[in-house]
Amino acid sequence: MRATLLVLVSAVVLVDTVFFTALTPLLPHYAHGLGLSKAQIGLLVAAYPFGTLVGAVPGGVAATRLGVRPAVLVGLVAMSAATLVFGYGHSATVLDTARFVQGVGGACTWAGGLAWLVEAAPADRRGAALGTAFSAAVGGALLGPLVGAVASHVGTGPAFAAATGAGVCLAGASLLVPAPHGVSLRSLRGALPALGDRVLATGMWLTFLAGLALGVVDVLAPLRLSRLGAGATLIAGAFLGAAAVEAVLAPVVGRLSDRRGRLVPVRLSLLIAAAVALLAPLLQPAGVLVALIVVGFPAFGTLFVPAAAMIGDGADRRGLHHGLAFGLGNLAWAAGQGAAAATSGIVAQATIDAVPYVVTAAVIAATLVALRRVAPDGGSE
Repeated sequence: MRATLLVLVSAVVLVDTVFFTALTPLLPHYAHGLGLSKAQIGLLVAAYPFGTLVGAVPGGVAATRLGVRPAVLVGLVAMSAATLVFGYGHSATVLDTARFVQGVGGACTWAGGLAWLVEAAPADRRGAALGTAFSAAVGGALLGPLVGAVASHVGTGPAFAAATGAGVCLAGASLLVPAPHGVSLRSLRGALPALGDRVLATGMWLTFLAGLALGVVDVLAPLRLSRLGAGATLIAGAFLGAAAVEAVLAPVVGRLSDRRGRLVPVRLSLLIAAAVALLAPLLQPAGVLVALIVVGFPAFGTLFVPAAAMIGDGADRRGLHHGLAFGLGNLAWAAGQGAAAATSGIVAQATIDAVPYVVTAAVIAATLVALRRVAPDGGSE
C-alpha cells in the first residue's frame, strides 16, 4: 500500500469530518439566533446523515462503476460548494439544504476513499490502515468544533470559506495518486445477497449503532452543556478533548482487531458506551459533564474501526466490490445517525433528555447479548 494513498484518504476523511462536526458548538448560536426549537435543531443535525442516507447507495455504485477516484472527486466538490453556502446561510431552510448536500458528498468520499484504501491494504493489516484513516477522521472532529468556535466569533462565512478551500485543494491532490486497476464490477442487485453474510451484516449493524448513539449525543449534549452555563468555547473544548482521545485510540483499536479478532475491541467499546449513555443526562455541573464527554464519548466512535474492517472482510468473503460494501456501510451509519438526531430532540422536548439516552443504552446492551453468538473473528459460533 502506497503511503501517499493512506495520506490522501486520511486527509479526505479528515476534511469531511471537519465539515460535519463544525456545527456542534454553533447549535446554541443557531438556536438563539434563528429561534430554533430542539426539534428543529435535531433536524439541522440530521440533515447531513439524511443526505448520506440518500447518497449512500449511489455513492457506492459510483465508486464501483466510475471508479474510486471519480467518486472521491464528486464528493469533495459537492461538500465544498455546500459548505460555502452553509457559511453564508441565514435561514433554517438554506442551512438544512446545505447540510443535506454535504451528506450526499460525504457518502461519495467515504465510499470511494475507504474502498480505495482497503483494496490496497493486505487483509491482515486492514484494521491498522482503517484505524489510521479513522484517526484522521477524528482529527477532523478535533478541528471541526474549533472551526465552529472560531465561526461563532469571526462569522460563519469566513470560517467555512476557509474549510471550503481545503476541500478544493484535496480534489486536486486526488488526481496525483494512482487509482487501482483491474477491479471487477458488480451490479447492486447482484450485491444484495452479500447482506446475508454474518460478518458483513454485523459490521453494518455496529456502524448503524455507532451512528445511532452519536446522533443522540451530538444533539442533546451541546444543548445540555449550554443549559448548565457552558459557552461555545467550552462546548467546543469538550468535544475537542473527546476527539483527541479517540484519535489516539483509533489506531490502537485497529491493530487490536487485527491481532485479537474484530469483536474484542467491539465488546469493550459497547460496555463503556452503555455506561456513558446512562450517565450523560444526569451529570452536573458543566465541568463534570465535560469530563464524561472527554473520557467516555470516544467509546461510540471507536466502534467504527472494527465495524469497517468487518465490512471489508465480509465483502472479500462474498466477492463484493468494496465501493458497494462501504456504500452500504454509509447507508447503515446515516440511517442510525439521521434517525437518532431527528427524533432525539423531539423525544427529549416531549419528555426529558434521559429518555433517548436510556433507549440508546438498551440497544447497546441488547447488542452485547447478541454478540455472544458471534465468533471472535466476526463469524457465527
